[in-house]
Amino acid sequence: MDTTSVKDATANDHKVEKTDNFNKQIPTHQKVFYGFGDFGNGFMFDLGQAYLTKFWIDAAGIGAGAVAGIFAFTKIFDAFMDPIAGSFVDGRKNIGKRGKFRPVMMVSAIILGIMTVITFTMPMGLTTTQKIIYAYAVYMIWGVVYSFTNDPYGSLASVMSRNPQDRSFMATTRQVGSVGAQFIAGVAFIPLMELVGGGMSSKDQLHGYFFAAAVFAVIGVAMFAVCYFGTKENVKVHRDKNAKREGFKDYIKVVFTNGPLGALILMTLFTISAMNTNNQMMVFYAQYNLGNIGLQPVINAVMMGCSIVGVFMIPALTKRFGQKRTAMWSFVVGAIANILNFFLPSNVITFIVLVTIGYTALAIPNGITWAMVSNAIDYGEWHTGMRKEGITYAAFNFSRKIAQSIAALVSAGVLAVTGYVANAHQTARTLQGIKAAMTLYPGFCLIMAAIIIGFLYKISDKKFKQIATDLDNGKWEHGVIGDEDVKD
Repeated sequence: MDTTSVKDATANDHKVEKTDNFNKQIPTHQKVFYGFGDFGNGFMFDLGQAYLTKFWIDAAGIGAGAVAGIFAFTKIFDAFMDPIAGSFVDGRKNIGKRGKFRPVMMVSAIILGIMTVITFTMPMGLTTTQKIIYAYAVYMIWGVVYSFTNDPYGSLASVMSRNPQDRSFMATTRQVGSVGAQFIAGVAFIPLMELVGGGMSSKDQLHGYFFAAAVFAVIGVAMFAVCYFGTKENVKVHRDKNAKREGFKDYIKVVFTNGPLGALILMTLFTISAMNTNNQMMVFYAQYNLGNIGLQPVINAVMMGCSIVGVFMIPALTKRFGQKRTAMWSFVVGAIANILNFFLPSNVITFIVLVTIGYTALAIPNGITWAMVSNAIDYGEWHTGMRKEGITYAAFNFSRKIAQSIAALVSAGVLAVTGYVANAHQTARTLQGIKAAMTLYPGFCLIMAAIIIGFLYKISDKKFKQIATDLDNGKWEHGVIGDEDVKD
């Protein structure tokens, strides 16, 4: 590309307003309200990750093997929908006073709430084949709507602030929101079902699931509304009004020219599959390995309550040790705790202690990841001269969807392979399989995540300061940001 023409275009059409977004901080209430988005998201997303497997197998009567197939296929399908959602968001031209990302996020969140209730509904009188087709259809639609909700929400943080402390704070509030929703889902969902007489051990499970899902969906949409009205796009970034809408080629380019993003994508395949497998298997482990499904809310209360406390430590930890070191050593601690939990005999006390350590040690770097993604978005603009928040976040979200598919294959697959029978006494082989999926698999994943973040993620705190300063002054790695997409 002709650098001179870029400079001319910049001089004629854009007087670069030099700012210092690296050091400038935004109001605290905006950073807090941003976290409400993931709080609302968790009421719908984490609900499905924790209970949809059991709903389809035990309440709807779909076989474990078929459920594994539903999750695996739909999550892969969803992953390929993310580039479409990201391209749509990046391609928006008529941007009003509410900004580029929030309107898409809010409208999609309302539809997502409706679809959440529908996924926990199974029409009466269907054959097994019809039930499977229905599950495939509604969950695929749910996934598409989720992409149009989560991609703009995740992209929003990158234009709220470029200050590292702000981003760590927003990563904290987002992760607190996520774990807080997991906490409430883990503690309150079964009691809500029992409230209407449709608990997991009753003959009216379908009614119980529907009622509880409806309550969670309404709260989820309300929390997104708090985020929508309480946040603002504060960072003024270069927008190319003449840029073409991205295609799959651009999506691939964004992924393969952004090294830090690639590291986060690879790492996420392990971290999210570990967390989702843990959440999906907890209800099975409590009911069969520990012999008391009533322990599930208690274990989740302790595990996720401690995780919330751990997440609040993110700003202090990253300020002292940096994002990368904090994430890497948290993974190491979590891996040790999970592996010990597999080899030690099943005991309520030791299980709760070790699963809590392992989950907290995973929640901390998962929170830091949100700040890292915003940094990767800025790196992409600095490295290529093109700012593509939506499609960059979509590429990251692609890995989360694939990780969710892997978790579903591990969870439902282990149940199918080891001979799980719904609502019955389980064999020793099945119990061992549930324990391995609950503990050993997350332990392996966290070892891999520590290796990836340690060797492949290469944005140091010093490097990011350089990137942020250059972008604030209208510069990218090889020149001045202009009005044309940089192709080379």
